[in-house]
Amino acid sequence: MLQFAIYGVLGLTYLGLAFGFFPGLRMNRATIALVGSAFLIALGVLKLQEAWDAIDAKTIVFLLSMMVVNANLSFAGFFPRSLSLLLSFTRSPLGLITSLTFGSGVLSAFFLNDTLALVFTPLTLGLTKSLNLNPIPYLLAVAGATNIGSVATLSGNPQNILIGSFSGIGYLDFARALTPIALIGLVIQVGLLWLLYPDVRSTQPCNQMPIGKARIYKPLYQKTLIIATGLLIAFAIGLPLAESALVAASLLLITRRIKPQRILKQVDWNLLVMFSGLFILSKVTQKLNLLEPFTHATGSPAGLAIVTAVLSNLISNVPAVLLLQPLIPKDGSESWLLLAAASTLAGNLTLFGSVANLIVVEAAAELGYKLSFLEHLRFGLPLTVLTLLLTFLLIG
Repeated sequence: MLQFAIYGVLGLTYLGLAFGFFPGLRMNRATIALVGSAFLIALGVLKLQEAWDAIDAKTIVFLLSMMVVNANLSFAGFFPRSLSLLLSFTRSPLGLITSLTFGSGVLSAFFLNDTLALVFTPLTLGLTKSLNLNPIPYLLAVAGATNIGSVATLSGNPQNILIGSFSGIGYLDFARALTPIALIGLVIQVGLLWLLYPDVRSTQPCNQMPIGKARIYKPLYQKTLIIATGLLIAFAIGLPLAESALVAASLLLITRRIKPQRILKQVDWNLLVMFSGLFILSKVTQKLNLLEPFTHATGSPAGLAIVTAVLSNLISNVPAVLLLQPLIPKDGSESWLLLAAASTLAGNLTLFGSVANLIVVEAAAELGYKLSFLEHLRFGLPLTVLTLLLTFLLIG
């Protein structure tokens, strides 16, 4: 009876994580992960101390610190100014789609992709509305590029942060291996959008291109830019990621210019709670020896890529990485890189494949625009297949 209850709770928890909610209940992935973990502790699968020890402190600290850095960049006006600068070089639909793709992709390689999706979506909608352009291909460009671009570095997305903590791969080594995949993937994305949406093929300048000067808060902008640049240098020279990010965030929190509660409101506490719960669920899965079915499937590069892609779309990429990481040897650099690339690129397959996709869809819906599941799938399916094949050829 107890075993039935344990497996039932674990199964329901992962089912809830897959859908993101339970019908009739006001729960999200964070509360589902936390509640599931609590019930499993109550059922005696783990002791409270074991559950606490299962949470990877470096990952939580790194995520929290990067969110503080991103919040300061956002308040300082860095992201709108970056977009404004990109658009100053082009005035045509094809130029816009290319600028949005490479601009979002490059920025998401250094700053969390979810932040870029959150900031760029309303800016993109405002731009397309003022130019009387169909916003859908431009929204797809932002969603796809923030996922693809984030493949390139350990600081690009939450699952890469996890993999950096588990694998010990250096920041530059990781970037050296996966940046080519990110760049070629962005080129593939532009090609697909050109093929699927004839309107974006035009190279004729748009009339009355609204390139306004983005508002910046100069003292905060300068301070944040200096500290963020220093942080990236620290990553590049091999200083510990979590500790470096924590110092950078702490320096930014010493300020007279912005109230701390404004910064802390921008921290995605839901994501941090979800991560903590997922660490505990992963520990439970290991303890119950439920990873056996995946052991043989992940033994080859092709098997690992396929299993990762499928799981990333069933239960989301972060839970998939946490579920599969015990099966990968600590020194298996190729496997870690494949896990990072496959879990991220698979996020482009469906609307529910990544948080960045959902952010774009929800932000667009709030402003009156609908990006449907099938519309995304028409673009996401070939993009995912092509980028995963590219990954397998370059890494596998």
